[in-house]
Amino acid sequence: MRFTNKTEVKIIPSIYIVLVAVFVTNIFVNIEIMMSSDNEQDLTFSHFLPNIITLLIGLYVHRIGQTFDFDSDGETLNFKNNGVFFSKFMEYRVKKAEFPKRKLGKFNFVDLGFYSALTIYISSKRKRGYRKYTFNTTFLTRKKKKGMVDSLNKVLETTPKVTA
Repeated sequence: MRFTNKTEVKIIPSIYIVLVAVFVTNIFVNIEIMMSSDNEQDLTFSHFLPNIITLLIGLYVHRIGQTFDFDSDGETLNFKNNGVFFSKFMEYRVKKAEFPKRKLGKFNFVDLGFYSALTIYISSKRKRGYRKYTFNTTFLTRKKKKGMVDSLNKVLETTPKVTA
């Protein structure tokens, strides 16, 4: 099974632009309030609250705004996360894992609604135990998430276990 979430993450640059516009607009409003001749209106915390909230939402969108590629065709499993904003020009925030299916030890899928992640554990000959990789899968559709979990369960059922 092979899929990606490139169509779902196309909205991320638009969200960035809206958040920057809200942030800059509120800064100009605060400057205008400070420069007004009325000394009755002092800046309070409530004037800065929209900027704080916008900044927190921007950090959240930056954290979850990643493409995810999954490929379980053939004898290997391929996982890849990449950033969205500059992905047409360069690869940044890249996290890759490519390994034979027999090395998949276990996996854990967490879906909280506003954030979902896949953690895979790969057996290794060099290191005792498992190597852990976590991939952001927030922008996958429910159908794709279910298909990925089913595919990984199938891989775990059909492959013999390797002792590390």
